[in-house]
Amino acid sequence: IYLTFDDGPGPHTARLLDILKNYNVKVTFFFSVYNNNYNELLKREADEGHTVGLHCYTHNYGLLYSSVDSYMEDLLRVQEKVREYTGIESKIIRFPGGSSNTISRKYKTMIMTDLTKKVEEIGFRYFDWTIISGDAGDTKDSNQIVQNVISRIKENEVNVVLMHDIKSYTVDSIERIIEYGLANGYTFA
Repeated sequence: IYLTFDDGPGPHTARLLDILKNYNVKVTFFFSVYNNNYNELLKREADEGHTVGLHCYTHNYGLLYSSVDSYMEDLLRVQEKVREYTGIESKIIRFPGGSSNTISRKYKTMIMTDLTKKVEEIGFRYFDWTIISGDAGDTKDSNQIVQNVISRIKENEVNVVLMHDIKSYTVDSIERIIEYGLANGYTFA
């Protein structure tokens, strides 16, 4: 099981990191520059062995997906911010909306085809998900998030869970998801 968190760090990330440390579980954080007040947590994420990936600097779909150049400028800005706080040149990314999103079509047709090729050509790797926790939409109940995740985990498959560490109810669900995974023989990476 790969627990992945988009859009942080935020006000709940430190608590999430404490929970992960308690269980010795490593995750992937896809960083967005939403709130500079929490950027120092990037260093803690990296120092504690988590992967710090790149999500976006602006999270403005209209700007991001208006052109390849616009997306690349945003990506390189967020990469520089991660380097500034961690010393790491991250090459791991998650596209806002995912690599096959339909949102981008509103701004430029075929942009995702061009972007996926471009980022791979210059050495980045992008990752999507296989399980949606629901916390990016209407789900604001930690019990529902736990149910959404554990009901979709598939044995002998790679399970990549999309979550958001900027949401308190998501962080409230993490221990139960970890405990379920460990009790059922899964490993976390």
